[in-house]
Amino acid sequence: MNDSQASLHVVLGAGQIGTRVAEILLARGHRVRLVRRGAAGPSSGRLERVSGDITDVRFADEVARGAGVVYDCMNPPYHRWPAELLALGRGSLRAAASAGTKLVALDCLYMYGRPTGPMHEGSPLAPVSKKGELRVELAALRLEAHARGDVPVTIGRASDFFGPDLPLSAWGDRFYDRVLAGRAAETVGDPNMPHAYTYAPDVARSLVTLGEDARALGHVWHLPTNRAESTSALAARLGRALGVDARVRGVPRWMVRAVGLVSPFMRELAEMTYQWEVPFELDDTRFRTTFGYGATPVETQVADTAAWVTKTRSLRAAA
Repeated sequence: MNDSQASLHVVLGAGQIGTRVAEILLARGHRVRLVRRGAAGPSSGRLERVSGDITDVRFADEVARGAGVVYDCMNPPYHRWPAELLALGRGSLRAAASAGTKLVALDCLYMYGRPTGPMHEGSPLAPVSKKGELRVELAALRLEAHARGDVPVTIGRASDFFGPDLPLSAWGDRFYDRVLAGRAAETVGDPNMPHAYTYAPDVARSLVTLGEDARALGHVWHLPTNRAESTSALAARLGRALGVDARVRGVPRWMVRAVGLVSPFMRELAEMTYQWEVPFELDDTRFRTTFGYGATPVETQVADTAAWVTKTRSLRAAA
């Protein structure tokens, strides 16, 4: 199959997951149009980089033209959710509808609120945050579009991300700067509480699965995620792989609120600390039994993440 015969996939959002989705699709021989609001960057081969605003109807129609699948991996900063989250969701639905194709949407777990047991796809929608309420609205927007026959939709939900090259996660530079310097890393809530983390490469791989398999359409899926262990335990695993004693200390909610007086991100994070105050466990049984695979083993996740940290730190030191 030459490039002109390859199917086109449009990926909305060129962040931590969208770029990984694009890489998988390219490796499978597809053409990819990777869309972001900032500077697009250079295109090459089967990868076309595009800059634009998906909330603009004309742009949404144009950017999705010819697409076989549209992936919505967009996620604006927390403080912009009230103004942008639903608008972006409508834009991705418009893009898929104008192309006459399916939409695969990445989602989180905020709509379930404070869990009382492992979260599954049928868990009650009981948000305890403003962001959770917005996520309920966004899911309804997507699933109602599917029910009306406007757009075939499937939704993949993941927990907080773990893995290499996640600058916007708890496992970003600040974590490594501290533990490699012999200091305790920081997390909100209780670092000894079980908390599910979804491996970022697994998120991307499973979204592509949802885009390829017609059984996914019309449903919400919890993406492959290993059994919850505490943030402290996962950090200790990573520390051993890096040859350091990686400790984690909890930052209390009052301190998060205090820092939030000067930091928009921390101000928005305060209402999400409940996720580290109770066991936060994810049930991915439905995905595993339907599609035949689960999460990457945690030992492999940790080894690959540690290898990435070692490589990038070495390159940085040599620069």
